This record gives sequence, C-alpha cells and structure tokens, in this order.
Amino acid sequence: MPRIRVWLSAAFGILLLLIVSLIALSMGVVSLSPVETIRALFSPGDVELTASAVVWSIRLPRIVVAALVGAALAVVGAVMQAILRNPLAEPGITGVSAGAAVGAVAGITLGLAGSQRWGIPLAAFAGAATVALILQAVLHSRKDLGSTTIILVGVSLSALAGAVINVLIANAADDALVRSALFWLAGDLELRSWDHVLLAIGPILIGVIALLARARALDALALGEQIAATSGVSVARERILLLLVASLVTGAAVAVSGIISFVGLVVPHAVRLIVGASHIRLLPLSALGGALFLVIADTVARTAFGTVVVQTGVVAALVGAPVFLAMLLRRRRT
Repeated sequence: MPRIRVWLSAAFGILLLLIVSLIALSMGVVSLSPVETIRALFSPGDVELTASAVVWSIRLPRIVVAALVGAALAVVGAVMQAILRNPLAEPGITGVSAGAAVGAVAGITLGLAGSQRWGIPLAAFAGAATVALILQAVLHSRKDLGSTTIILVGVSLSALAGAVINVLIANAADDALVRSALFWLAGDLELRSWDHVLLAIGPILIGVIALLARARALDALALGEQIAATSGVSVARERILLLLVASLVTGAAVAVSGIISFVGLVVPHAVRLIVGASHIRLLPLSALGGALFLVIADTVARTAFGTVVVQTGVVAALVGAPVFLAMLLRRRRT
C-alpha cells in the first residue's frame, strides 16, 4: 500500500469531517449561514448572543460527542473483528454495548448518577467487560465455533442484557430514574453538553491510543492463534488485555450516547477497502471514519425529519442493518 495513499485518505477524511461539522453547526431550528457560523465559532463576541449560544452551548458539544463516540465504536469494532477473527463482530452485535448499557442503567437506578461523576462510566465499563470476557471464555472453550455461531452468542447475551435492563427499570425507585435510564436504550445525543465531552474524552483517547499501540499484535491475532503464537505473541494475555481496553472504550462511549450499533461494523470494512487490513493504518483511519459517520448520522437525525423525533442510533441502524444483512448472506453463500 503506497504511503501517499494513506496520507491522502487521512487528509481527505479530516477535510470532510471539518466540512460536515461546519454544516452541522449551521443547521437546526435556528439556521445560520456558514459565515455566521464561522464568526460565532472563532469570534463569539462579534456576533449576537443567540448565534454564539447555539454554536458553543448546544451544537458544538453535541458534534464533539458524536465524533468521540463514532471514533471509539469504529476502533473497537476493528479490534473485535481481529480478536474474534470475525468480520461481523462489533460492540453492538456481540452484546458488549448491551452489557455496558446494563451497567449504566444499574448505576442510574442505584443512584450513582447523582453521587459521583465516574459512577456511570465505571458501571458501563464493568458491564461491557463482563460480556467481553464471556465471549472470550466461549471462544476459548469451543474453538470449533463458526463466525455465525459466535454472533448468535452475542445476540443471546444482548437479549439477556435486555431482560436485565427491563427488570432494573421496572423496579426503579421513581419515574425520574426511569426516564434517565430510558436514554441508554435510545442511542441519542440530544442535550449533550461539555460535561459529557469531559466525561468521555479521557477514557476514549487513552483507550484508543492503547489499542493503537497493540496494532502489530492485532495483525498477528487476525491471522489465527497458531500464527500469532509462533510470532511471539502471548495470545491469551493479549486477547484479554485487548478485550478489557475495548470494553473501557465502549463503556465510555455508551456512557454518553446510549446504545448505537453498526458503527463498528460498517466503518472498518469501508476503511479496509481503501487502506488494507494492516491495523497500524486501519485503526486511526477507522477512528476518523467513525467520527465522520456518526456526525453525519446525528445531523440527519436532528434535521432531516422535521417535527418527527428520530434518534441518532436509528439513523445508524438504517445504514448498518442492511450492510450487516448483506454481509451475512454473502458469507453464507461463500
């Protein structure tokens, strides 16, 4: 793969993300021209208070959260596809996102949301890690399982997580906790603020950097356990470490966005078609592609349906579900 092609892809992706973000900042109930948006963004004191407040207090933090969550889910999807050696793996389909939602909802119904800032993200991480380790245990105990069977295990875990969530919501202490918990099932970025950015940015950036540092190990694991072992990779240790870090990133993303599926499925496959399967290129460009994908999806959800309320996760699913079905049918034919 010529290095110039990778750098051109990255430059084009960054430029496209900036353009899409500018469009997203301009669109909404209060419509702004590109010039007004740029002035409100870089010289907020030179524009009217309404435009400055709309850009800095409402739209920009939502866009930043969308970019962070999209990047996190895309990178985790690429990592899980390598660890499980399954091109259909991603946090939503394998049940890891549902596990994170169980932890988050449990934290809300137990009152952690109001008692400590990191209570919900830690609870979401614990739920995501539990499901990831269950998948690891199943994969380790039954090495003859096919890719489709592993996905069905993830679907079963998601169903179990859904049942637990229903029990938690049904037994919540008051209606306010129920309304807060329902956010995690919606997968939406409504009313995201700079507090949500501060909540997610640390774990996501640290986790993604840690995953990038293991790019060569991921390349080896994607080729199979025996090849990885002969390459000097400690397979069991690397897989558990990578799954835990991926769970941390997923938990941080779910903690501020709820369950948004298919980002980790669609984006890494699209990026592979451009830059190949080497994770040193795949992971950073997947992060960029995931950020772009979710910013676009959130902008569509916020502006394209008029008075009809549509969650960001719904728009992502409208794109991702057909892609997932097409990939599943293609694998069955081959």
